[in-house]
Amino acid sequence: MIRITELRLPIDHAPEALEMAILKRLNLPPKDLIGFEVFKRSYDARKNVALSFIYTVDLSVKDEEAILKKFDGDIHVRPSPDTSYHFKAKAPESIATGKSLRPVVIGFGPCGIFAALVLAQMGFKPIVLERGKKVRERTQDTWGLWRKNVLNPESNVQFGEGGAGTFSDGKLWSQIKDPKFYGRKVINEFVKAGAPAEILYVAKPHIGTFRLVGVVEKMRQEIIELGGEIRFSQKVIGFDIQNEQITGVKIECHDDLPASHVVLALGHSARDTFQVLHEAGVFMEAKPFSVGFRIEHPQSLIDRARLGPHAGNELIGAADYKLVHHAKNGRSVYSFCMCPGGTVVAATSEPNRVVTNGMSQYSRNERNANAGIVVGITPDDYPGGPMAGIEFQRAIETKAFELGGRTYEAPGQLVGDFLAGKPSTEFGSVLPSYKPGVHLTDLAESLPAYAIEAIREALPAFEKQIKGFSMKDAVLTGVETRTSSPLRITRGPNFQSLNIKGLYPAGEGAGYAGGILSAGVDGIKVAEALALDYLSK
Repeated sequence: MIRITELRLPIDHAPEALEMAILKRLNLPPKDLIGFEVFKRSYDARKNVALSFIYTVDLSVKDEEAILKKFDGDIHVRPSPDTSYHFKAKAPESIATGKSLRPVVIGFGPCGIFAALVLAQMGFKPIVLERGKKVRERTQDTWGLWRKNVLNPESNVQFGEGGAGTFSDGKLWSQIKDPKFYGRKVINEFVKAGAPAEILYVAKPHIGTFRLVGVVEKMRQEIIELGGEIRFSQKVIGFDIQNEQITGVKIECHDDLPASHVVLALGHSARDTFQVLHEAGVFMEAKPFSVGFRIEHPQSLIDRARLGPHAGNELIGAADYKLVHHAKNGRSVYSFCMCPGGTVVAATSEPNRVVTNGMSQYSRNERNANAGIVVGITPDDYPGGPMAGIEFQRAIETKAFELGGRTYEAPGQLVGDFLAGKPSTEFGSVLPSYKPGVHLTDLAESLPAYAIEAIREALPAFEKQIKGFSMKDAVLTGVETRTSSPLRITRGPNFQSLNIKGLYPAGEGAGYAGGILSAGVDGIKVAEALALDYLSK
């Protein structure tokens, strides 16, 4: 096939216009074009240009060699790269006959789902252990916190089928380098499971929370149909290790499960499991992460600032942003997990603590835009070893619970008051979306002084990029602490733990991913490494 890049068309173009543009670009008669598909579509909405879509298309023609020769030297007409996924292994017969131990996957978030799915597709019949519940039951428990202030520590935004990504924007883009197109495999599997087909080609694909529920269920069903097992409400509480080799896992209220190959697809909030691993001697180290607040503005304000005269165009949808500021005190402040037309959600997994996150539905049509405004910190800020970052997070989350009134309401403050250093007493034009509710206070007490100082400097700086960003009525809601895992379960080039053979740290919790797409990609890579090691024995 041939790939053409940088094909520009007006955003409201007729469906047939793209084919006509392809023919014109190649000076090709219609009879010589066999077919085409859109690989990527982005848009150019700069204020001084006509609104346009920018296409990358793959096409088949009757004489491909002649076309490529004709456009030799044209960087926008090239052979299409192979973006198909190729399995690296096939399970031995001993798996099918039950003579060999099946691989075990701990955790059924994005990383665990894709590790289990690819293992199942290769015939390895994995056993998945998920401490939480099925996604629909888990959704009911999550609403229990949002609507009734009742937390279930084993079934919430962090724990359960689909992982933390289920209650997010369902964003499927990442900054990871993907030379082997693992990301394409992830997105193809989502589409096969019922996600909108457009995520295959739009520049910043997303699914949305409600749609993710059905997608996750279908992926679970495929794993089961291929011989895998998904065991819910099975919390891992220990590991059997002999001669630096994993030999099994201990499960609360269940028999031990023998295993020689175990994928640790833990989320970044599996704090008790991290502790168990640490006590078992599994090598891990502290790593940087970030803490801060959620900020909410009217989505219309963001649309106007980012899209100018194109704001409100339904073909583009709600605008997003990405901001970074390097503060005078040496701290970096940046926007994190921006959710256009979304809501701020309660995301704690431990009693008497408050944690925020953001999510959007597929439509992204809620009144407010929200994003984390977070400050980077390093292990120098929380000395004490690999588990010290968790205690640092807990201290902040406990303080937020206290500032919010000890009811799982979150502490909040208007941006104008935050910048002025005075407590807020009433909301203005922006009403917060966080449930169970926001208790107005002074957020200066909720984070270390260096973080407050850096955020106070950053907000006016962001105003220079997005007019209205530091508007006095915008709302800050605390606290955002779980931007990434506070530790890394270090692994070698073979994807196994540095000191425990057969143990495969993977995904966000192990410190190797940040978001749905990168977690899924890491799950696939770990599944491949596990399969190849299995066959080498």
